[in-house]
Amino acid sequence: MREHVLNLDEVELTPHGHGDRFEARLGHIGRRIGARKLGYRLTVVPPGKCAWPYHAHHNNEEMFFVLAGTGMLRLGEKRIPLRAGDVVCAPEGGPETAHQIVNDGREELHYLAVSTMQGPDVFEYPDSQKFGVFAGDKLAPRFTFYGRAATAVDYWDGE
Repeated sequence: MREHVLNLDEVELTPHGHGDRFEARLGHIGRRIGARKLGYRLTVVPPGKCAWPYHAHHNNEEMFFVLAGTGMLRLGEKRIPLRAGDVVCAPEGGPETAHQIVNDGREELHYLAVSTMQGPDVFEYPDSQKFGVFAGDKLAPRFTFYGRAATAVDYWDGE
């Protein structure tokens, strides 16, 4: 590897997934090339799958660049077809900026994901009515919590 430069054919992909819907191979790039404020990841998704649940970030923006294949972007209430060469912005916000990329094609979908790495962050998952919180380093957080607003307690509870 050349300093601050990495060819995508040098990226090691590791399996990622959950259940029947979520499956991908992920390749971490950012730290390998010296990134400090942005995260870079190569994502390869097989047909009929998606890498992540439908979600929104309250403090981080993401960009996706489709390298190969086709897919469908869920962005808020919209459904937008994707193909190689498309660049996607997923700004921070709430359910109106929730996003998910689904491989609805017949070939693997390859995309580069770039994200700001600001912590803390709060994630919303509109499909499952969950939220998540992390503090510290996004790749190795000091604190993470997932829950549902229905189980929230009052600030003074237990004090």
